[in-house]
Amino acid sequence: MRILFVTSEAHPLIKTGGLADVSGSLPAALRNIGEDVRILIPGYRQVLDKLRNPRVLLKLKWLPIVGDVTIMGGEMPDTGVPVMAIVCPHLYERDGGPYLDPRGYEWLDNPLRFGSLSRVAAILSSKASPLSNWIPDIVHFNDWQGGLTPAFMRFSGAPCAKSVLGIHNLAFQGNCAEEWVEKLGLPYEAYHIHGLEYYGQLSFLKAGVFYADSITTVSPTYAREIQTPEFGFGMQGLLSDRSSHIHGILNGIDTNEWNPATDPHLPEHYDADTLQKKGLVKRALQEHLGLTVDPDAPLLGVVSRLTHQKGLDLFLECAGSLAEEGCQIAILGSGDPSMQQGFVSLAKAYPKQVSVTIGYNEAISHQIMAGADIFIMPSRFEPCGLNQMYGLRYGTPPVVRRTGGLADSVCDSNAESIADGTATGFVFDTADTWQLHVAIQRALACYRDKETWKKIQRNGMAQDVGWDHSADAYREVYKSLL
Repeated sequence: MRILFVTSEAHPLIKTGGLADVSGSLPAALRNIGEDVRILIPGYRQVLDKLRNPRVLLKLKWLPIVGDVTIMGGEMPDTGVPVMAIVCPHLYERDGGPYLDPRGYEWLDNPLRFGSLSRVAAILSSKASPLSNWIPDIVHFNDWQGGLTPAFMRFSGAPCAKSVLGIHNLAFQGNCAEEWVEKLGLPYEAYHIHGLEYYGQLSFLKAGVFYADSITTVSPTYAREIQTPEFGFGMQGLLSDRSSHIHGILNGIDTNEWNPATDPHLPEHYDADTLQKKGLVKRALQEHLGLTVDPDAPLLGVVSRLTHQKGLDLFLECAGSLAEEGCQIAILGSGDPSMQQGFVSLAKAYPKQVSVTIGYNEAISHQIMAGADIFIMPSRFEPCGLNQMYGLRYGTPPVVRRTGGLADSVCDSNAESIADGTATGFVFDTADTWQLHVAIQRALACYRDKETWKKIQRNGMAQDVGWDHSADAYREVYKSLL
């Protein structure tokens, strides 16, 4: 099958979150099982700088407002997956990030920037595509940024590929003013409840949900959750109507990049048979972060956006008492200013026990994942989550809330699961501080029982968290449409 994979970010070209990891890994996994995949992405400066073997493929003329754009071909620098980048300097080659300006505000013309991404995807997915030597069977577009793709396909009047919407986080919907409907070249008669309209606005994501031939989410539990009022963000009714077209497929991780036996960011390598060497990584992390070097002090790790969604306010509320009990805490992340300040103040109160690094650092993220004893991830909702899988892979059992992909990837450690060899972490049900604290205490109790702890670590490290099964599942979805 020829598959056009439409995304607003892809690692290692450009990354702000988990979408980039999926967009870097899933196309490669599909190619590994014989499918013909190309990535379509905006031509940000970072993308054009990192694209391997760049060359002009074609020019598209007269896009609404934008005018002419160039489609640049190339390959991913690590996997060689073919890439098509939309070169339009005044849209994409800017200081700042893919979605936000240097001050952290959304670009005011984001509807045009990603409406253009969707329109180009629709043009290239048409049987009348100007790229006549490669016309896709499937266009797989992701999140709100590609959400208008099937709407443009529907109203193009030409036969097109089958369309699949990948929902990575329903909370981000790409809602904008009604005026953008005609500005982007969509027919105004499509602006109603059975189309583009969503509570008086044009919604990119709603358009994708409504017009796509099939919908995927990044875990089976999240596929069910988004059809409920608690997690549906106002779209639960439409999603319930489309229930038979929704497929929950758990993400994988790049097991080459995230491998404690070969990770270049670690001072020492280890695997399930040499777990004692993990202690050397812990020692180096304690030294680097200015924590007391103590092999017996349980080290709790956090690598996350510091936001309400991630539940880190719950952890902040109990972190002081955990430090009083002798725990160490290593935090890497950024987000809500008040939450950032709360963790910084905690580090000042416990300077040898708590380390807080605001921002993101790839090396430190790997070192925390390997050097910590327990990984903390108490998300209120989590479509899939990748960090808990990194924790499993690195022998760092995670403490998670039972939601989304966390529920699908972590098995709670209790007497029964420890006995039958399925225990991999610690799971709690309700998003409140007390339940999180109890789950951490259960983890600490197991941590003190070294034999039990080693069993839980090895169970997690034995989990298949790669992309092979997921790629097969996506292929079945595509085949079902054809």
